[in-house]
Amino acid sequence: MEKNYFVHPTAVVDEPAEIGENTQVWHFSHVMSGAKIGKNCIIGQNVFISSGAILGDNVKVQNNVSIYDGVVLEDDVFCGPSMVFTNVLNPRSFISRRKEFRQTLVKRGATIGANTTIICGNTIGEYAFIGAGSVVTRDIPDYALVYGNPGKIKGWVCQCAVELTFRSGKAICKACGNRYKKDRAGVRPL
Repeated sequence: MEKNYFVHPTAVVDEPAEIGENTQVWHFSHVMSGAKIGKNCIIGQNVFISSGAILGDNVKVQNNVSIYDGVVLEDDVFCGPSMVFTNVLNPRSFISRRKEFRQTLVKRGATIGANTTIICGNTIGEYAFIGAGSVVTRDIPDYALVYGNPGKIKGWVCQCAVELTFRSGKAICKACGNRYKKDRAGVRPL
């Protein structure tokens, strides 16, 4: 069967792996058997994708990222260079904890900055923006701007990643004009 995706000659794809059309797998990356990668993804240099990982469409994974069993990236997610996912809360080299892997869900359109660490078992909300070098230790709501160690909500962002300013619970993005409402339930588009 003819491939409808690109794999650099130095990359390794263990069969069977599911890779969508127009996806690119670059230098020295490794996709394990059973991994699922959607269409139009870019898998940068030196990326590892485990057999239990799932990537949606239009996902961009920058260099030096490992995506382990239990990590799910929905459509349009961006993973910055050298960011880290974990999958066990209390690892020890001499104790097998494969049955204790915790799922990490990164929802549609979220951005995870360079050198960020995502502790397993958490959900990153839709279009959330995690600043470079942050450590995420809890669930992050949709559209949240989070940074620091531990990561804390510092504001809110539009789908286009521009910071929003709310007045009386409403905001209009200065860049694209999208409108949002903020209340006790969180932030959502109008």
